[in-house]
Amino acid sequence: MLHLASRSPRRSELLARLVPVFGVLSPDVPEERAPGEPAADYVRRVAREKAGAGLLAVVGAPGAVVLGADTEVVLDDEVFGKPNDAEDAARMLRRLSGRTHLAISAVCLVSAGRELQAMSVTEVSFATLDEDDIAAYLASGEWAGKAGAYGIQGRAEAFVTRLCGSYSGVMGLPLHETAQLLRQFGIRPLPT
Repeated sequence: MLHLASRSPRRSELLARLVPVFGVLSPDVPEERAPGEPAADYVRRVAREKAGAGLLAVVGAPGAVVLGADTEVVLDDEVFGKPNDAEDAARMLRRLSGRTHLAISAVCLVSAGRELQAMSVTEVSFATLDEDDIAAYLASGEWAGKAGAYGIQGRAEAFVTRLCGSYSGVMGLPLHETAQLLRQFGIRPLPT
């Protein structure tokens, strides 16, 4: 059986487009970038650690396969994780305003005897945001718990002037790459 090692409702929603039935695990994996660690390596490592922690939770289940994923927003080699509070979210949005950043998503699929990974890198360009735009977005609460302090699937979609890559990857689970990994594990995804 497939298990998603994530508490993210967005990842569950996206995975359900490919696989209708799966378990959900809540691994507790620290998300801290090591000094000097390249951003892409960090995202890949966290996805792998989530999948590994999830596999430990279901190690006794025959045929268990665990999917771990991580998505981070990166600008000028700075990783914008989940904001600590509204002030931190406002700081992130001001930095992203009028700029192009990367949304990096890594997916790791593991079983007792196998591991595969994939990565999606998407360029996202934001319009210039004024303080009223930022204040209104912060008031919506959509920034909470989201890398880079925004969810592209919500009101922040209006900030995006250009996107080159995977929309679902920016949301938190790149569907094309995930479907390819599932096939390699013998799990036939639904057509999207």
